[in-house]
Amino acid sequence: MGKSRVLIIGATGNLGHQLAKASLQSSHPTFALVRDSAFSHPHKRHVLQTLSDAGATLLEGSIEDESSLVEAMKQVDVVICAVSSKQVLDQKPVIKAIKRAGCIKKFIPSEFGLDPEKTQMSDLDHGFYSRKAEIRHLIEAEGIPYTCISCNFFMNYLLPSLVQLGAKTPPMDKVTIFGNGNVKGVFVKQSDIAGFTISAVDDPRTLNKVVYLRPPGNVYSMNELVELWESKIGKKLEKVYVTEEDLLKKIKETPFPDNMDMVFIYSAFVKGDQTYFDIEASGGVDGTQLYPHQKYTTISEYLDTLLEEKAEGQMDCKWILFRAVIIFEVEERFRNGDRCLQ
Repeated sequence: MGKSRVLIIGATGNLGHQLAKASLQSSHPTFALVRDSAFSHPHKRHVLQTLSDAGATLLEGSIEDESSLVEAMKQVDVVICAVSSKQVLDQKPVIKAIKRAGCIKKFIPSEFGLDPEKTQMSDLDHGFYSRKAEIRHLIEAEGIPYTCISCNFFMNYLLPSLVQLGAKTPPMDKVTIFGNGNVKGVFVKQSDIAGFTISAVDDPRTLNKVVYLRPPGNVYSMNELVELWESKIGKKLEKVYVTEEDLLKKIKETPFPDNMDMVFIYSAFVKGDQTYFDIEASGGVDGTQLYPHQKYTTISEYLDTLLEEKAEGQMDCKWILFRAVIIFEVEERFRNGDRCLQ
C-alpha cells in the first residue's frame, strides 16, 4: 500500500509551509489548496513556487468555497489544516466538505498548541481554546476520523526572550520569573512539529487520538531555563519573581488582546496546563515515543543560536563603529589639509 495523498490547507503560512515540506520529504503525494490571490503576494508566490518545484500539486480553492474544497478532497486521503488561530472556526466548511467528499481517512485540524481540553484558565483566554475545542467536538460528532497534534508552544514564541514580556532578546542582567518558577512548559520548533505530524499521517495508533509532543530536552521550568541561560552566558542574573496573584491582576488590568502573552504564560508556567497530566492516562499518545527516529531541536540548541545571533550582532555593531571612526578621522584630516589625502 502506497503512502497517503496529503492535502495541506494553509500551506503559505509558517507551519503550513513546514508541513508541506515534511510531507514531500516523506514521499507523500502532496497537494496544497491555494487561493488565486496568493499568487499576487510576493512571499506567498515564492513559497508556492518552491513547493511546486519540490513536487507539490497546487489546487485552486479556498475554505469559503465548499465546491472547491470537495473537488480537492476527492483527490486525496488525508487533510491537514494549518490556518491561523484567528481562523479556527473557519474550519467548519472544511468539516462539511470532508463529509460530502466521503473519502477522507484522516483529518488533522488546526489545533496545534496546547490541548484545549486541558486548560485551567476559566474565561481568561477570551475563547481562544474553547473555539478549538468546539471544532474538535464537531469533528467527533460528525464521525470524521482524526488526529490532533498537541505541540504546546512554538519555539519561536516567548523563548527568544526567555519568556520576558515585551522583550525580543534574552536578558543579560535581570530576569522576571512567573509563579514559583518550578512549573514546566514545552517548546517545539515548527519544522519539528511538522515532522512529527507527517509521521502520524499513516499511523493507525494515532487514529482518533491526540498526539502530545513533550520531547526530552524541550520540557523546562522557568527556573531551569534561567539556569541554562546563565550557564551559557557565564553570569548570574538578578531574579524578580511575579506571584500568581500579581500576574492575574496584571492580566485583568490589561485590555485584550494585549494581555494574551501573559495569559499563555499563566497557563503554561503557573497552572502547568502543558504538563500537569499523564499522557497515556488521558487517552492520548506520546509522539516522541511513537517516533524515536524523528530528530528535533532542543531548547539548549536553540539558545545556542540566540547566542550566535547576539555575537554576530555585536560584531556588526563593532564594524559599523570602526567604519564611522575611520571616516571621521579621514574627514578630519582632509579638513585640516592633510596633503596625503589630496
